[in-house]
Amino acid sequence: MGNDVMGLEELATYLHRDVREVSKMASRGYLPGQKVSGEWRFHRAEINRWLEGQLSGYTEQQLTAVEAGTDRNPEYEPLLSEYLSEASVAVPLPATTRASVLRELVALAERSWQVYDADALLEAIRQREEAGSTALPSGVAIPHPHRPLPAVLGEAVIAYGRTASGIPFGGERGALTDTFFLVACRDDRTHLRVLARLSRLLLRPGFLDELRATETPAETWERIVTEERELLS
Repeated sequence: MGNDVMGLEELATYLHRDVREVSKMASRGYLPGQKVSGEWRFHRAEINRWLEGQLSGYTEQQLTAVEAGTDRNPEYEPLLSEYLSEASVAVPLPATTRASVLRELVALAERSWQVYDADALLEAIRQREEAGSTALPSGVAIPHPHRPLPAVLGEAVIAYGRTASGIPFGGERGALTDTFFLVACRDDRTHLRVLARLSRLLLRPGFLDELRATETPAETWERIVTEERELLS
């Protein structure tokens, strides 16, 4: 079977779940898959998109499993501090609308020198937001392309911005958003690992409050790097 398609046992390993549980999830339509000659087949890209939508409700243990993927003994290395630089941080972010937030985040990402086509990246994250807002109840949003962009990027890129006050960004019940992480990767696996790592940081008590209290890009970048280091220690 090709790397892009998984069977039931492969998917169970990938999700760190029991085969019987995965079979029930597929049979009930909870997982995107189809039967071919009586056997379940799952496309990796569809599973990754499904996983992406589950992360905000995952526990620390579940997020760690997503990071690990099929590796039962992974060696965890910094991700956010590798793909985010001080140059790609803006505090405050000069934006007051969803459209201007996305433009400013892409401009920040360009400072990494890893964005080859800024217009394509901007259009990709616009389309993703139109399909469904990435805003979370915590006042954080994580704009990202719906699919990896290997032709647009040299390496994965993260950009961070915090607006002076909360703005409408599609949050539930009109909740406002002030903290933004742009995530753009060249492949699905890196994309999921970065989202899972970021989600783990957001679960840490006090992290968001401390992040919102920073006053400069340098202080903000150092706060994120230190928090990730402590998470992995």
